[in-house]
Amino acid sequence: MKAPLRFAILYERKLILLLCAIGALRVFIFSAAFPFFNNVDEQAHVDLVMKYARGHVPRDLGQYSSESAYYISLYGTPEFFMAPQQFETKDFPPPNWMLPAEQRDDVVKRNSDWWRSNQNHESGEPPLYYALAGLWLNLGRVSGITGGWLLYWVRFLNMFVAAALVWVGFVAAKLVFPDRQFMRLSVPLLLAVWPQTAFYSIQSDVLSPLCFGVAFVALIKFLQAEQPTLYLALLLGLALAATCLVKFGNVPLLAVALGAATFKVRQLARTRRLPAIIGSLSLLMFSVTLPIALWFVWNVQTFGDLTATAAKIEFLGWTHKPITSWLPHPIFSFRGLKEFWPELVASFWRGELLWHGRRLASHLSDVFYWVSSTAAIGFTVATLLRDTQINLRQRSNLWLALLSFAVLVVSTVLLSISFDYGECVYPSREHPYFTSGRLLSAAAVPFFLFYAQTIDALLSPIRRLPLRVLLFGGIVLFIVVSEIILSWPAFSSHYNLFHFNKAQ
Repeated sequence: MKAPLRFAILYERKLILLLCAIGALRVFIFSAAFPFFNNVDEQAHVDLVMKYARGHVPRDLGQYSSESAYYISLYGTPEFFMAPQQFETKDFPPPNWMLPAEQRDDVVKRNSDWWRSNQNHESGEPPLYYALAGLWLNLGRVSGITGGWLLYWVRFLNMFVAAALVWVGFVAAKLVFPDRQFMRLSVPLLLAVWPQTAFYSIQSDVLSPLCFGVAFVALIKFLQAEQPTLYLALLLGLALAATCLVKFGNVPLLAVALGAATFKVRQLARTRRLPAIIGSLSLLMFSVTLPIALWFVWNVQTFGDLTATAAKIEFLGWTHKPITSWLPHPIFSFRGLKEFWPELVASFWRGELLWHGRRLASHLSDVFYWVSSTAAIGFTVATLLRDTQINLRQRSNLWLALLSFAVLVVSTVLLSISFDYGECVYPSREHPYFTSGRLLSAAAVPFFLFYAQTIDALLSPIRRLPLRVLLFGGIVLFIVVSEIILSWPAFSSHYNLFHFNKAQ
């Protein structure tokens, strides 16, 4: 290896490690700034983490445990759902943990009793995140961490997920565009500053981008390999299984992987090399299906249905609509699409947190997110259909990236049209749209791959590299500043980690 090339590779890797650190630090700071428990069912997820940590795997919806009810009652804040003007004092009451002992115990007991009387509708969710977070929680306990600090300790697990995600994004970009340094740096940079608030919360969605990111990288290698190895097949299979065992909503991604694997099999069959990889294909199928099949068997034996979702659907008051009633739906009108698509894409970028009862969002940043994302999708499709400047391998990988994102969008559309939501607040009969962008988060690495490709193509006419970097830096700066401005009120919350030292 020539010295300049060796130096460039070393410099690039150090820069990527710096981006990993930036991503982890960003998650740490914002996770510490937001108090507990947010509007994205964080109470339910904390309850499951604590149950798994004690070795209790739910067999039905079940009530909240005494342990989680205590933590929710002691450390919860009203700031996500209520404004200070709704209180008689026109300000939020002090945190329960700062109350005099007798008053604190009385408040906590009353609130705990209420939580213990309620069912946890998330109990049927796949187990991987909760098992991992439960082990992490136990590590914190062994290390002497207690009280509210323990809750933040579980949140801080997301730091490592964020750092790993940045690295996986770099690997994916390097595989698809090995000769384009802008792509190798821009994809991990976008992932490092991705303002998805799911990373500042205890919830299973945080693992989806990492698990499928690894699966996406393995799938690219599988397609590129002349003869996929057993190790690669095992890695791909386990990563796909993990993606599904984190979130059931990720299952449609198996269709993309199946399509890619079928394409590879047909390619090998034409060259008569298929018999040489029968072992790898068998291991791939086995490593994907066995973990998921075991989960399905567990669900049938405990919850009574394959996906363990029937009880949750009944709890939420939803009912399945007959297929004949799917099409008369507002999502297929211009007005409905205008309500569904911008919010879905914007929340994929910035999350779904409320603060003082209002969405943590700005019109300007939301418009940028959904318009630029829509443009990137359109540009990528046009490029794949017409452009001859990208080679066949890059073309197939970009199709794979685009389809990974698209299949999750289609999944949210199907969820939106297939249920009558009854008296549910979200989604509702008045607004029957699944606009939770975190449901698309598993496809983060593929998305930012074609998003960065679009930026690179649009900036390519600019010959001067410093100017291109400056323009791309402006986009990154806009994302960072927007997140800071939106989240800034949370930093002054008396319920967050920065105020624990006053009473903990």
